[in-house]
Amino acid sequence: MTAQPTSSTSLPDPSRVARIGVVTVSDRASRGEYEDRGGPAILDYLREVVSSAWEPVARVIPDDQSGIEETLIELCDHEQCCLVVTTGGTGPAVRDVTPEATESVSEKLMPGFGELMRQVSLQKVPTAILSRQTAGIRGGALIVNLPGQPKAIRECLDAVFPAIPYCIDLIGGPFLTTHEPRLVAFRPKK
Repeated sequence: MTAQPTSSTSLPDPSRVARIGVVTVSDRASRGEYEDRGGPAILDYLREVVSSAWEPVARVIPDDQSGIEETLIELCDHEQCCLVVTTGGTGPAVRDVTPEATESVSEKLMPGFGELMRQVSLQKVPTAILSRQTAGIRGGALIVNLPGQPKAIRECLDAVFPAIPYCIDLIGGPFLTTHEPRLVAFRPKK
């Protein structure tokens, strides 16, 4: 691991505003040569689905493992994001290192996220098997890696987001709620 987290686990606080990191990993977008469509697609999705108070902390960075690790640490430990969603860098190309960076800074890996996202994507396109999305926990933050295409981002988030609020509860984050006609967050009955 690159650095130790500074977050502590506590009970969910329904009055706490959730900070959500949105990271676009793209050499071209970070240089301004390519329009970032992934980050805005994630933000649009979150505005549509999350009903509790939240604020975004967005970054556009190059495909560089140490830079991705530094950004994830900054968002989790210093910006106190409870959720960090990345887009890009999950394929098999040489510069695609987002999963490696996520694994490096995470205390616990959450492989079910990647498994479900690939399963959903494989129903749409056979090349989804090339995707290496993953997720991990760092302190009080869940990090989720998404593909780069806006349509795939939406499909993957629809698949995994029902579990995200409860996961954040379990790691001591703020109490996230969803617009229930659009998406129902799963929480066990008490």
